[in-house]
Amino acid sequence: MKMRNPLKPKKKSRRFAELQEDRGFTDAQFETTETPIPWSAIGLATLLFVIGGILLTIGILVKIGQITSDVWLARGTAFIVLGSIMFIPGSYHLYIAYYAYYKYPGYDFNLIPDWD
Repeated sequence: MKMRNPLKPKKKSRRFAELQEDRGFTDAQFETTETPIPWSAIGLATLLFVIGGILLTIGILVKIGQITSDVWLARGTAFIVLGSIMFIPGSYHLYIAYYAYYKYPGYDFNLIPDWD
């Protein structure tokens, strides 16, 4: 008796029924709508970016000794920390907004949280 190779499929003719009508799905289900530009969120991101950059600059100037006033010397680290907390999310959201505006693949305005 000859052994059959288990990796080879059996020779059977298969019959498939062709669908005559596709029910339940429409092309509109798979279309994505254009997301409106969240101007308020982009404005907030710009504000965070600018103020954070200013605070970082002041904090760094205090730490390297360019600003030597006694009032400012104890506040250098606080300016750096607050500037970083504001600068990082602002720059991240402006980065996303830039790439979404120029329609880079994978970037959309849905990635920017909008405050309602």
